[in-house]
Amino acid sequence: MATYVMLTKLTDHGAKTVKTNPERILDVDSQLSEMGLKVLQQYAVLGQYDFVNIVEAPDDSAIARIALELASRGSIRIETLRAMPIEDFISGLQQQSQYAGTAAGMR
Repeated sequence: MATYVMLTKLTDHGAKTVKTNPERILDVDSQLSEMGLKVLQQYAVLGQYDFVNIVEAPDDSAIARIALELASRGSIRIETLRAMPIEDFISGLQQQSQYAGTAAGMR
């Protein structure tokens, strides 16, 4: 499973829904689960976005499909970011550095 950060903004319609029925937020968590996502963390935030969710999905296609499904309802706008553990990031940089050194020695 891959990890993603979903940055969510409520539309006017979504804000009205949350105001009148705040528990609706938790309903969405169970719907995400049914769609194949695992919600790891969920935060209400101040600033440019209203919610930040850390989720796991099988792959990029699955998260894209689910984000589109949620956005098509008209209550939210989503920006989805792929996240990787910092250890994987560092390992990738080290491998790239080793490859660059080997390639330079071949010249």
